[in-house]
Amino acid sequence: MTELADARDTKLSTLSQQLRVLHAERIVKRRRDGKHIYYSLADDHVRELVRAALDHASEPVTVAEPSKAKKKS
Repeated sequence: MTELADARDTKLSTLSQQLRVLHAERIVKRRRDGKHIYYSLADDHVRELVRAALDHASEPVTVAEPSKAKKKS
């Protein structure tokens, strides 16, 4: 968790709270090994949702032209 906090420039307490919420919502699962807790995505459904969101976020943004409203006579 320390590495994740450093990468995100986040306090450990804040990250811990965020992971607790994600675990409660069954988005991540955790495994304890001694003093360490390892987090991973809960299942393939969550993995696909995250992958789809990341794919969508990486698409180029296109701005649609405003539609020309028909003028009433």
